[in-house]
Amino acid sequence: MSQKHLPSIHVHHYKHTAGCATEVMPVPDVVKISMSQHIGAPCKPLVKKGDYVKVGQLLGDTEAFVSAPIHSSVSGTVTGIEEVRSANGGKDTLVVIETDKQQEIYEGIEVPVANDLPEFVKAIRASGLVGLGGASFPTHIKFNPKNIDAVHTLIVNAAECEPFITSDHRLMLEDAEDLIAGCQLVMKFLGLSEGFIGIEDNKMDAIQHLDQLLAAKGITNIKTFKLQARYPKGAERVLVYEVTGKTMNAGVLPADLGIILSNVTTIAFVGQYFRNGMPLITKRMTVDGDAVARPTNVIAPIGTQIHDVIEFCGGYKQEPRKILMGGPMMGRAIFSDELPIVKNNNAILAFSKAQALVKEETACINCGKCHQACPFKLIPTALAKAYEMRDAQALSDLKVMQCMECGSCSYICPARRPLAFTNKLGKGVVKEAGIK
Repeated sequence: MSQKHLPSIHVHHYKHTAGCATEVMPVPDVVKISMSQHIGAPCKPLVKKGDYVKVGQLLGDTEAFVSAPIHSSVSGTVTGIEEVRSANGGKDTLVVIETDKQQEIYEGIEVPVANDLPEFVKAIRASGLVGLGGASFPTHIKFNPKNIDAVHTLIVNAAECEPFITSDHRLMLEDAEDLIAGCQLVMKFLGLSEGFIGIEDNKMDAIQHLDQLLAAKGITNIKTFKLQARYPKGAERVLVYEVTGKTMNAGVLPADLGIILSNVTTIAFVGQYFRNGMPLITKRMTVDGDAVARPTNVIAPIGTQIHDVIEFCGGYKQEPRKILMGGPMMGRAIFSDELPIVKNNNAILAFSKAQALVKEETACINCGKCHQACPFKLIPTALAKAYEMRDAQALSDLKVMQCMECGSCSYICPARRPLAFTNKLGKGVVKEAGIK
């Protein structure tokens, strides 16, 4: 195990809901279930207006390789198929269901049985599981790497380094049995010899709880790994280095280094699915921000509209100026609270005008703080200058493609320059120029 550390920053944690036990939200009157809940090809609806659907029933799928099926989170009647603008600005197809509040279970639900890796991978795909930490990459593909004989280590990402978010923390306290079972299943079928659960040291209760459970079960090949409570320890490439000391450059996959890396909620779902057979239809998330009347942690049916989640948490206590899906560092600002919850939502944050205020950008003072904060030693000021000149070769030479857009440079900048976003734009310049 590594004792090395990449550069990082201290951000205010604002973990207000860490002590809030997860509450299960009642079934809303209407859900709108997106057909684009993963990286890759969107699913095609398999139902039509007027159809009656049940909990766990398949709603959408596609034969595309990078994809994952989508299931109904409720029972009720399909009232329409809508084409809408998605949170990322693209187009999205929504299956709209008027719920009957009966939550009638689909007859085909059964606990999966797997005897080997192909059967395990098939079951994971059937569950609709994708990366639940934000990336939403179909998990069955990650669990079936081309170099399967070379992978040996499981790293579970439980860092939860974003401010405000505590949903993973609550999972470790409330669903630790499923987490451990998920680790064991993945390690068994992929032939992994050791596993590490990386947790920041501001969650000592979770670390102690898991250590006690592992000891009580006599499990010695799975261990917790204590991380510094600094940002961005939960970034994939940072976490790999922190745990193993191996450098993972852009374009390199964890499997190339012998590692399977997956979010803690993703792994816990594996344990849950092989216990009850219910596909991915709900999501635990943190609801917080100074515009929310009662911040807490919630489990909601996928497809629940955000305003219904906020209403369950007491509604808005003041008008929100900005609403985020995810955390303030890497989350996405959304244009409407009518958008539905999707599989990889781990937080809904609603901020007032005061808390959402972004100070006006001023001139760079060449303090170097952005360079010192970057986990990969990039020079954001030089990258910004290269972007201003649209100099694709300079951007490439300065390794803009190594940027993971964690936002550390923007956060630490006293001039409030949008450096991480500029890097994102710079990547586009390099891609357009065809530079590899």
